[in-house]
Amino acid sequence: MTSTAPRPSASPPASSTSTAPGFTAPPVTVPGATAGHTLDGGIPGGDPATAWARRRDAYPLVSPGNRRTFHVVVVGTGLAGAGAAAALAELGYQVTAFTYHDAPRRAHSVAAQGGINAARARRVDGDSVARFVQDTVKGGDFRGREAEAFRLGEESVRVIDHFAAIATPFAREYGGVLSTRSFGGVQVSRTYYSRGQTGQQLQLAGSQALLGQVRSGGVRLHTRHEMLDLVVDDSGCRGVVVRDLVTGEIWAQTAHAVVLATGGYGTVFRDSTLAVHSNASAVWRAHQRGALFASPSFVQFHPTALPKDADWQAKTILMSESLRNDGRIWVPLRDGDERAPGDIPDSERDFFLERRYPAFGNLVPRDVASRAITAEIRAGRGVGPRRNSVYLDFRDALDRVGRETIAERYGNLFEMYRHATGEDPYAVPMRIAPTCHFTMGGLWSDYDLQTSLPGLFVGGECGWNYHGANRLGANSLLSASVDGWFTLPYSVPGFLAGRLGEELPDDDDEVVTAAVERARDRVSALLAVGGATGPEHFHRELGEILYNGCGVTRTAEGLTEAIEKIRDLRARFWSDLRVTGGDGHLNPVLELAGRVADFLELAELMCVDALDRDESCGAHFRDEHQTPDGEALRRDDLWAFVSAWASDGDDRGGPRSFTRHAEPLEFEAVTLTSRDYR
Repeated sequence: MTSTAPRPSASPPASSTSTAPGFTAPPVTVPGATAGHTLDGGIPGGDPATAWARRRDAYPLVSPGNRRTFHVVVVGTGLAGAGAAAALAELGYQVTAFTYHDAPRRAHSVAAQGGINAARARRVDGDSVARFVQDTVKGGDFRGREAEAFRLGEESVRVIDHFAAIATPFAREYGGVLSTRSFGGVQVSRTYYSRGQTGQQLQLAGSQALLGQVRSGGVRLHTRHEMLDLVVDDSGCRGVVVRDLVTGEIWAQTAHAVVLATGGYGTVFRDSTLAVHSNASAVWRAHQRGALFASPSFVQFHPTALPKDADWQAKTILMSESLRNDGRIWVPLRDGDERAPGDIPDSERDFFLERRYPAFGNLVPRDVASRAITAEIRAGRGVGPRRNSVYLDFRDALDRVGRETIAERYGNLFEMYRHATGEDPYAVPMRIAPTCHFTMGGLWSDYDLQTSLPGLFVGGECGWNYHGANRLGANSLLSASVDGWFTLPYSVPGFLAGRLGEELPDDDDEVVTAAVERARDRVSALLAVGGATGPEHFHRELGEILYNGCGVTRTAEGLTEAIEKIRDLRARFWSDLRVTGGDGHLNPVLELAGRVADFLELAELMCVDALDRDESCGAHFRDEHQTPDGEALRRDDLWAFVSAWASDGDDRGGPRSFTRHAEPLEFEAVTLTSRDYR
């Protein structure tokens, strides 16, 4: 592929403060990587608190009679995709939606458990939009856009009202008002929830809204279709190439604009809390066509996941962060203590998060909690059969409020834990351990969620905008909902207004046929390798490399070694891959092979980015850069910017090269300071 140079912002005319005067990014020292351009995120100038209102008012409009002449493709039907497709169709645009699931409700948004944040300040506990922004920017360790955090907070109020209106059963107090609880990294109660299945209930509501538009003819929905490529010409993105997973047919759908809402890439680690079929192929194929990739090394490891108890496990299991409201995390003071947890008195327990961070206790941000837990395990104080976990104990909460109240708050989570482990969390502490959960990195986009390819937009976790180097709990459902329901329905029409009367390429147009042939050639190449090793083996080995080299903590030596191992693994993949079956029918092995091939390229870029960013920030923790008490040590004089990468080179196992573009970050409302949760 050929790298695409950063484009001027396609946003409505507005002054911008996102390019800092005199900004110069540090040199790139990673072999095979070079420095590129300075990017402009297209953020409206002036007060970031009013930037979104001013941008909304500046978007050019499309009249109702002209909307039916525009065709928009949405890939993915989770909270962001379903919301964008339903909202755009309701406005009158032609929408075609694709999902590789057999129904839109199966998108991975269903797996989020604990809740969705909103700065409604109904608890009268000091919350506000300004405090929400402060928590979000600080939680992300000042490596995200401040103005985007304001949009997230401002729209959060509308999100809750919207989902309540479309039948999401939020928990309520006795008097009928919506109930809230706290999540990590905050000292207020702003998380709205539906027991421990908030994502499922939001996804059901969003899917029903989408299917309502399917029924009325506003959306054409294609299930069991996977995006393999983009149709791109000199003007930008012109459609997608998809494969019917049942018949194997590969075909193109052209469009005036494309929205990718395909989720994060955490399954590159293989063992993660994500669904087994979650993947990075849509965003990576977009990257191959020229869309820049922002902060790929920013990966969140969730502190309250279940430990891996057997090598044959296909994934790990998430236990909601909400459990840390009432559960207390501890380890035995004595290394290798073999006693049952109930036999260890409080005087011989170390409630290490409460000890180290008394102001936030067990509700510190996820990156802080995961590093602390990892340190205890590595020090020999881990518990369980493999000594790879710590305790999450509800004894005190059960004594304080009773079993009935705890069951009302977390009953389905406790039941899930009992089914997964055979242990009763009402009687013994849960065992938890950090595992890959969320990716803050994603395709780079401007303030309008448009990527460096004009006409290609992103929504939800496949973008990068809000979370910086660490996402706060319950901001994931919120950001996906804000993107899908309340941002893209403004920004996509704003882009389309300048394309009125533009004809789409025909199916036999050269750019369309070339894209289809690229996709077919890629599938044929995977089938033709003819080796002896299935794709699952390569995926498992890649996960081990990443957990060791680019995991909770990183070092320059470990990252350099990981890069070499990934390159060797990718070469072996393209010389020894074995794909059983063919391409003219349902073939899960072929699907996995294509996804692992993309993971192998993405993993190298992740490690290159982590090695290049010579600082610690949020979930990107370099052992070389820490404070005397072991906290992340940022280097704001050098690294207060977003890295947005272009890639080039061989996509069949050969050498690749990388170019790092940079978007400087500035903070006006939130003072740039070191995080302190003590």
